[in-house]
Amino acid sequence: MDSLVSACFGTIDESDSDMKILILGDASSIHIQRWVEAVSERGHSTTIVSQDRAPDWTCPTQVDLRYLPHSGKIGYFLNAIALRRILRDIRPDIMNVHYASGYGTTAGICGFTPTLLSVWGSDVYDFPNESAIKRRLLIWNLRRATRISSTSEVMARQVGRLVPELPPPYITPFGVDIKKFAPTVTDHDQTNQIVIGTVKSLAYKYGIDLLIRAYAQLLVDPVVLDAGLSNKLHLRIVGTGPDRLSLEALAVKEGVSNRVEFVGAVPHSRVPEMLQGFDVYVAASRLDSESFGVAVVEASACGVPVVVTDVDGLSEVVEQDRTGFIVPREDVDSLVSAMKSLILSAPLRKRLGQGGRASVQSRYDWDASVTKMIECYEEVC
Repeated sequence: MDSLVSACFGTIDESDSDMKILILGDASSIHIQRWVEAVSERGHSTTIVSQDRAPDWTCPTQVDLRYLPHSGKIGYFLNAIALRRILRDIRPDIMNVHYASGYGTTAGICGFTPTLLSVWGSDVYDFPNESAIKRRLLIWNLRRATRISSTSEVMARQVGRLVPELPPPYITPFGVDIKKFAPTVTDHDQTNQIVIGTVKSLAYKYGIDLLIRAYAQLLVDPVVLDAGLSNKLHLRIVGTGPDRLSLEALAVKEGVSNRVEFVGAVPHSRVPEMLQGFDVYVAASRLDSESFGVAVVEASACGVPVVVTDVDGLSEVVEQDRTGFIVPREDVDSLVSAMKSLILSAPLRKRLGQGGRASVQSRYDWDASVTKMIECYEEVC
């Protein structure tokens, strides 16, 4: 296949004195938009190339945004020629490809080096298990990259299982802007509500149904009732997804529909406001692995204690009894127990919230994450 690529596209001379970065990925993704904006703000010449349109994104004027002509799954194959032309025009020092299956295929066919391939999650967890052909394609894409980067240790280990002969991936956490995601000045202990919340897609794999069932049990728990807290508890669910109607029906079935608020989707700019309104954050995922607990880290940055299931990726960003609690997945009773401990003790909520904030400041500060990514670019170049 390499000889076919060379025959079709030739070679590229990449010599240049300036740091020019081309980011290949979904321009409509808030995560990629943040990377692009941050790298550009550091003074690097930045181009983003995408086959996905981003009509709602105001691309920085100093960033060169270019769209590929083809869309859909076939576009990942057909767009290699157009990408090759853009590379000849821009002559970047490095191409950072986001997502190892789709855009990784476009980059792999194109054959440009040096390339840093950033894996995201489902591309290395789900895609290779869908068929033998997809597995071979993904492994080919990974091998074609100069180096691999991963937002988490657990995802880096998954890459190692797929292609054990490659160097270990760089760890480039998707950090948090600790100025925007910060504790609120509002004293929650003086309000009339204790808000349990989550920010997640409303899909079965994320266990929102488990959270609703645990909340319903919490309301009638004898200890909670004796403490006079049941009437203060409120569940707020932020996000949208395919299971919204069934989750609303579950709330009715559990008799808590008047105590559960489905906020719907909110823009990323409003996520800090949502998290700052929580007293406890819960991520009840039932997956075997998640790539990285971005929302969990954002909640911790806001000083909110967290409860997560023992899912790889989530448990990596939570320190047991220091920033929150880790409970077994699919275990509603354990969810109830952890949530109950937090709602019964304002000092515990404060201690874990402060621990979470300190952990994010030391491990997941956004500026440090951007610096780490740029250091990877320089090393790969």
